[in-house]
Amino acid sequence: QVQLVESGGGLVQAGGSLRLSCAASGITVSSATMTWYRQAPGKQRELVAVITVGRSTNYADSVKGRFTISRDNAKNTVYLQMSSLKPEDTGVYLCYARVLGFDRWGQGTQVTVSS
Repeated sequence: QVQLVESGGGLVQAGGSLRLSCAASGITVSSATMTWYRQAPGKQRELVAVITVGRSTNYADSVKGRFTISRDNAKNTVYLQMSSLKPEDTGVYLCYARVLGFDRWGQGTQVTVSS
């Protein structure tokens, strides 16, 4: 059974930093493309960052230079380091992987950035 469990969200002032974690079970993060999405109130779900099997990364334009996606194979965990946070980064951050043709989502972690 595949499980993705996010943690690390919270309330932070603009300009601050947070590190989100996505702990995986039932899959090996080094064998899958792992993605962070975010969902802000009243907005469509937005792709934030992707890391491939070969460790190539890609980011939404809105977070380039501020966010970094990485993974720790030994811990089977994917991270999202977020710096210089802005109020518009507020939302629920979700970890996603497509496994054997099925979409797998975590439950999300709330990030709130105050101005």
